Amino acid sequence: LGLLYQEYRDKSTRQEIETRRLQDSQTDPEESSPGDETPSEAEPTSTTESKAPPQISLLRNSNSRFNLWQDLPEIRSSGVLSILQPDEIKLQEAMFELVTSEASYYKSLSLLVSHFMENERLKKILHQSEAHILFSNVLDVMAVSERFLLDLEQRVEENIVISDVCDIVYQHTVNHFSVYITYVSNQTYQERAYKQLLQDKPAFREVISQLELDPKCKGLSFSSFLILPFQRITRLKLLVQNILKKVEEKSDRETTALDAHKELETVVKACNEGVRKMSRTEQMISIQKKLEFKIKSVPIISHSRWLLKQGELQQMNGPKTSRTLRTKKLFREIYLFLFNDLLVICRQIPGDKYQVFDSAPRGLLRVEELEDQGQSLANVFILRLLENADDREASYMLKASSQSEMKRWMISLAPNRRTKFVSFTSRLVDCPQIQCVHPYVAQQPDELSLELADVLNILDKTDDGWIFGERLHDQERGWFPSSMGEEILNPKIRAQNLKECFRVHKSDDSQRRKLGSRNRQ
Repeated sequence: LGLLYQEYRDKSTRQEIETRRLQDSQTDPEESSPGDETPSEAEPTSTTESKAPPQISLLRNSNSRFNLWQDLPEIRSSGVLSILQPDEIKLQEAMFELVTSEASYYKSLSLLVSHFMENERLKKILHQSEAHILFSNVLDVMAVSERFLLDLEQRVEENIVISDVCDIVYQHTVNHFSVYITYVSNQTYQERAYKQLLQDKPAFREVISQLELDPKCKGLSFSSFLILPFQRITRLKLLVQNILKKVEEKSDRETTALDAHKELETVVKACNEGVRKMSRTEQMISIQKKLEFKIKSVPIISHSRWLLKQGELQQMNGPKTSRTLRTKKLFREIYLFLFNDLLVICRQIPGDKYQVFDSAPRGLLRVEELEDQGQSLANVFILRLLENADDREASYMLKASSQSEMKRWMISLAPNRRTKFVSFTSRLVDCPQIQCVHPYVAQQPDELSLELADVLNILDKTDDGWIFGERLHDQERGWFPSSMGEEILNPKIRAQNLKECFRVHKSDDSQRRKLGSRNRQ
């Protein structure tokens, strides 16, 4: 508990990766020891923080050396470990990690406020509006974390065997966690303001550098503190998932865990939408300015429209019978803007402009891959517009620069098309899986950012090192480099991961089935 949250989170996720590696190498996942599934908290350092609030006893003794719930002196001396079943011990560890990680998170938030936000030199440099954008409502977030942590700690102190924590998570998520949506929605402004301040104010840059060098920060950057609330609300959902996987089925604790998870998922989705909304609006305005319509103009800007993919492809000239022509005469460049509901086909013209010559609703697009057509037609696919800008069917033979780029375009253009490993309309019994061992930040709209220890179904892969995957904990899909992960080879572990995933999301599935039933009626 002497660790800052950034250190705690990193060590916890790396322990999770190692545990899964160990399980994957075994023939039977049950062979692992009772504590293996729970990421152990790293041993705290002896560094004490003067700002640690005395009323929170989990932070009171920074020299304590326990790593797990079962290492607490009170637990060891009580004899309870000889009474509890191994599954209950795993559940206790999962609940205890949620509590101790919140303590570590609160400690890092306190440092962000006391060491950076309240620094007198920084206050003099920053205008009030700049400070507001930079730190947003972090004081509200910290107050919510403190109240949450106090309730969690009170529950832990009621009995040496923790009864539940998800009921507390549920209450706080419903009543208090909206502060996270406010903070995270400000993230785009925050990042922009921080970069601008570093560029425009040398005094700001100097003070931040000096503050970062303080031993309290343990080598961590100022920006790593600013992003804490977004990381925490996402991680909290995963910690509840971990508890949900371990509670007894059809029990009261399962019900509270499902309720807490559902509310957290709502908050996380609202946070994500808040981040995307501003950047999407700015992007749509920028694209609109670049387009010149050769056909009837289509209004691009809409509150319900966003960009999925854009880029250059080669279009085959002439009828299909002319495939034998030389490659350099066969293709010409076109540029595609694919939105969630619309495709716009252009040619680039001088002045960083694009002349639109065709368009179609995304729902009226079909794709077909050409196979074994020779080198000149490698990575070529057919794009059919069932109804184009002239209200006619149109076909384009398009060539991508690589196999991965071709597949990425095909999946983006026709998202319900069957992929290499799975039909998107079917439930999987088994499917290739991969766990993330290196974090990845998406570079394109069709890519997926990855966190350490994420587990994904592999829906498709290419020979040039790209994977199209679906993350199990939130069903988000996208492309990422295969070098970011390690494939899970043990079929029993894959089946266990899927079973846990279905269990976590079964309440969502039942809601969807009810909705579908009402729609059919």
